Amino acid sequence: MGSTKEAVFIGIDIGTQGIRVIAITETGTLLTSDNHHFSFITYQNLQIEQSPTLWWSCLVNSLKKVSDNLKKFISLEQIVSLSVTSTSGTVIPLDQNYQPISNAFMYSDKRSYKEAEFCKQSSMSINKDDYTPFNTSFGLPKIVWFTNKFPEKADSIHLWCNPTDYIIGKLTDIWGITDYTNSLKMGYNLVKEKWPSYIFDILKLPNSWFPQVVHPGKVLGYLSPKISAITGLPNKIKVVAGLTDGCASQIASGAVSLGDWNTTIGTTMVVKGVTYRPIEDPYGRIYNHKHPSGYWMPGGASNTGADWISKDFSNENLHYLNEVAKKLIPTSWISYPLQQKGERFPFIYNNAQGFDPHNVSKEELYTARIEGIAYLERLSYEIIEKFSVDVKTIYTAGGGSNSDVWLAVRSNVLQKPIYKMKYVEAAIGAAIVAASQTYYKNIEQAAKQMLKLEKYIEPSYYMMEKYEENYQRFVNILKTKGYIS
Repeated sequence: MGSTKEAVFIGIDIGTQGIRVIAITETGTLLTSDNHHFSFITYQNLQIEQSPTLWWSCLVNSLKKVSDNLKKFISLEQIVSLSVTSTSGTVIPLDQNYQPISNAFMYSDKRSYKEAEFCKQSSMSINKDDYTPFNTSFGLPKIVWFTNKFPEKADSIHLWCNPTDYIIGKLTDIWGITDYTNSLKMGYNLVKEKWPSYIFDILKLPNSWFPQVVHPGKVLGYLSPKISAITGLPNKIKVVAGLTDGCASQIASGAVSLGDWNTTIGTTMVVKGVTYRPIEDPYGRIYNHKHPSGYWMPGGASNTGADWISKDFSNENLHYLNEVAKKLIPTSWISYPLQQKGERFPFIYNNAQGFDPHNVSKEELYTARIEGIAYLERLSYEIIEKFSVDVKTIYTAGGGSNSDVWLAVRSNVLQKPIYKMKYVEAAIGAAIVAASQTYYKNIEQAAKQMLKLEKYIEPSYYMMEKYEENYQRFVNILKTKGYIS
């Protein structure tokens, strides 16, 4: 790779399994990256914790490597800004010196199930507009749980934060600020743009524990001189407010403007889009983040995704399976590859169970399941469109997007083209947010300049016609089982 004179932006992703740091130019050229895999996740019963101090140690090492690598291509003075993304719903209690009082309670920690129900009931007891469908993936129930479990430590708590804010605080020495997306699962009311009164009046949590909330992309400060010296990065680099990994991945996918939607197929299937107003779903299937430009980013997450691949096809040659699937589609088999009990999106049914066709080969089962996920994706968009929402363009991300045959199936089932960007990961989204108000006018302009289209998949008439028939069969089976009405 030759040298470049372009502006450069750094994106940091604090993920569940590790850290990812990337450096990308103003026109979307990926200059360098570094990954660090975590080996310090604590699993015990319902407990899932990680050490924020070890996050930080890993990140410093990654930033040093990125800094050294960048020197081969650019002057480090070309780096304009950086931002951070992390898991949504993970929370950390900090003392007055901003040191962690305990490990971080991860979004997937389920100890706060009783507190989640209490938070849910409390959220509608004073003002129904504050209602939030809390569950154990939210941060606020974890805060209540910790306070109840360790009352002797409550007096030591100065601030609760999420991983994004913790890392930004360590980079800048600026604390007590979070962004719209990370505040959602701590109970922040995005419509009123305030912390609801029930948090203080009913849950009895101190106001001082909760950070100031700003929009993603807002410049918070600069890299501190201390961190500059440690990493080798210039301290004139601007540090901007970050966002959750789900929102960052949506931005990286290309779904940034009004009417844009993205489906991420990873362990689960997540559908997110951009709308003028929030979607008010009385059933709680859809939640709303706030867009950096003031629009809304509604979405839903299914319990069904591509987890069945690692479970049932981990020792198989996926290239071979995809090649066979190309010859088999469209099939007449109907599958709903839910691997656990219960579904949450596009419908809520606690006793839902997956189903597969009988007496089929592994190749046929693989094909039926990728078709089944496409049927579920279409049902998701049909549910969304019932709220008078326009689905103009569909982008894609996640491991499921790496299969060309799967993309073809989805395009024909959805009866719409699908767009796939070259680099679709949360760290890229963080870098685009970093550029959105430090170099570009807004997030839409930054995404347009920094994202590169890799694939464009169009449906065909014959396949659409066949899949229309199969999709209706899929829906009828769900109705027969009572999963949808």
